[in-house]
Amino acid sequence: MDTIWLTGAQWLAVLRIGLGLWWLESWRHKDKSTWFEGGGITWAADIAAKHRWTAVRSGFGVVVTPRPRTMAYVVAYAELALGLGLILGFLTPIALVGGLLLNVLYFTLMIHDWAEQGQNSMMALISLVGLFGMSWQDWSLDAALGLFQ
Repeated sequence: MDTIWLTGAQWLAVLRIGLGLWWLESWRHKDKSTWFEGGGITWAADIAAKHRWTAVRSGFGVVVTPRPRTMAYVVAYAELALGLGLILGFLTPIALVGGLLLNVLYFTLMIHDWAEQGQNSMMALISLVGLFGMSWQDWSLDAALGLFQ
């Protein structure tokens, strides 16, 4: 592979780090007091209640609705863990798959609102490229520790 300025593995690391910064920003910009009091989950519950797919309505009702505060913490700290993991390149394949799953869950919940899908589709695409391009080969703790070779 011919590239300009950096090697292919380094460009993939740049992409991975950029995705990590995106996840970190997703965590940073949340109004934590409102979010942890259930604001984000209340909004999502309203969308889930109107969802056209029964599986989404019932799944949300079984998994999220009974524990809104816990789920708010899970979502927020998953974003933080993904961001830090991708920036540092630590457990990178796990972080990429986890981020992809969060994006797919959001796609599924927000299937009616295509205006919301741009950011998530780009993040999902970067996750796939990072995963199949093995973006942990350079500039990562995974490479330094000899993980996922």
